Amino acid sequence: MGLLTGVALWAVAVAVAIFLLLVDLMHRRQRWAAHYPPGPVPLPGLGNLLQMDFQNLPYYFYKLQRRFGEVVSLHMGWSPAVVVNGLEAVREALVKHSLDTADRPPMPIYEHVGFGPRSQGVIMAHYCHAWREQRRFSMSTLRNFGLGKKSLEQWVTQEAGCLCEAFADHSGRPFSPKTLLNKAMCNVIASLIFSRRFQYNATSLDRMLELLQHSLKEESSIMRMLLNAVPVLLRIPGLLGKFFPAQKAFMALLDELLEDHKMSRDPSEPPRDLTDTFLAEVEKAKGNPDSSFNEDNLRMVVLDLFTAGMVTTSTTLSWALLLMILHPDVQCRVQQEIDEVIGQARWPEMGDQARMPFTCAVIHEVQRFADIGPLGVPHMTSRDIDIRGFLIPKGTTLLTNLSSVLKDERAWEQPFRFHPAHFLDAQGRFVKPEAFMPFSAGPRTCLGEPLARMELFLFFTCLLQRFSFSVPAGQPRPSTIGVYGTVVMPAPYQLCAVPR
Repeated sequence: MGLLTGVALWAVAVAVAIFLLLVDLMHRRQRWAAHYPPGPVPLPGLGNLLQMDFQNLPYYFYKLQRRFGEVVSLHMGWSPAVVVNGLEAVREALVKHSLDTADRPPMPIYEHVGFGPRSQGVIMAHYCHAWREQRRFSMSTLRNFGLGKKSLEQWVTQEAGCLCEAFADHSGRPFSPKTLLNKAMCNVIASLIFSRRFQYNATSLDRMLELLQHSLKEESSIMRMLLNAVPVLLRIPGLLGKFFPAQKAFMALLDELLEDHKMSRDPSEPPRDLTDTFLAEVEKAKGNPDSSFNEDNLRMVVLDLFTAGMVTTSTTLSWALLLMILHPDVQCRVQQEIDEVIGQARWPEMGDQARMPFTCAVIHEVQRFADIGPLGVPHMTSRDIDIRGFLIPKGTTLLTNLSSVLKDERAWEQPFRFHPAHFLDAQGRFVKPEAFMPFSAGPRTCLGEPLARMELFLFFTCLLQRFSFSVPAGQPRPSTIGVYGTVVMPAPYQLCAVPR
C-alpha cells in the first residue's frame, strides 16, 4: 500500500511538472516568432528572474545591451518583457508608438496590500478613461493651486527658508542632509494635498518618513518582482504580512490624514487643497457609474503624489549637494552667478532662472548624472508593434532603459562624468539635448515634472545662496556610486554647511 502511495505521489509530481512546462512553453511561444528580440535563455517557470541582478538592474541591463543590442527580450516568470535601450529605440517606443505603449502591466500585489485595483491612481493605472480623468484632474488642480503661479512659488520658497534655518542649526558641523531634505520635500507635497506643513521635529513626520523609506525598500525587493510574475504565490497565507508590512502601514497612515482632513472640511468654503477639490468631485459624481471620482481613487492619487513627488526631488537634491562638495569649482561658479543675478538681499525667484544659464546647466547635469530613475515605470503594449525592426507582441511588458539614454555615449561628450558643459553651447547659453529624458516621454511622462523643476531650482539656489558646502575635515571623499532601489540614492555621506 505504501509503495502504491509513493508511486501515486511521484505520478502527481511528474504530471504537475509536465503541466508547468507546457504552460511555460505556451507563454514563451513568441520567442520562436519571426523578428522577436534576442535575449538570455529563460528557465522553465521562473524565466530570467534568477539571472537578474536586482541589486543593480541598470548594470545588468547595460550588459544585456552590450551583448544583444538595443532591444532585448526577457521573461519575468511566465510574463514576457522587452528592454528598450538607447535614445532612438526609447523615442520610437514612447513617442512614435505613444498610445500603443501607454498601458501598464498588471501588478497583482497592489490589490493584496490594500492599494485597490490597478485601474486607480495616476502612476500604475491601466490606460483607460479613469486614468485620463485622474491625470487631467491632477494636472488642472496643481495648476489651480499654483503650479506656474506665484502662490506655489511662495510656498516652496518659504519651505526653502525653513530648510536653510535647519542647516544653519548645525553651525558648520558635519551632518547628513538626507533627512532634512526629505522633510522639506514632504512639506511641499503636504501643502498641496492637505494645506498643512509639519514641524521638522514632529514625531508624526518622522513616523511618516520612516514608513515611506521601508515601503520603498519593499517596493524594490526581488519578492515583489517574483509575486507579480507568479501571482499564484499570493495565495500563501501570511506571506504579504511578512514581506510587505510597511506598505500597508504607510497606507493606513495616509488614511488617517485623509479622515482628519475630511472632518475639518467645510463644503461651503472654497477648496483649500487637492483633497478638498477631489472630495467636491466625488459629491458631483454620485450616481455616475462611469466616474472615477471615489474614495478609493482619492487614496491612490494622494499616495502617488506623496511617494513620487517627494522621494524623487529630495533624492535629486541630495545628489546635487554631494556633487557640489566633490566639485568645489562648480559650486563657486554657481554662487558667483547667484551673487550677480540675485545677490544676498532677497530670495531666489523663478523669474531669475532665464538669466542663470550655468546654474540651470548644473541642475540638469545633476539629474542626468545621478540618473535616479534609471528604468522609469514599466509600460505594456496594447497591440503588436515594431521597434527597431523587432516584433513586440501585444501584452508585453516594456522596460524603457532611461539610463541608457542619459548615459548614451553617442549623445553625451562625457556620459559617465559630471560635466555641466553638456547643457551649454559655445556661447555659454543653456541648451537641453534631446537625450535628456529623466522624466520619461510620451503620454505617461511624469505628472510632477513642472513642480519638480520649480523645487529643484528654488531649493538649490536658496541653499547655495546661503551656504558653502564641503567635505568634513578628516573624512574620506564620498563615493558617487549610487545605491540602487526604487530610486538610485547616493551612498550615505556627510557635509559641512558654512554660512556665506
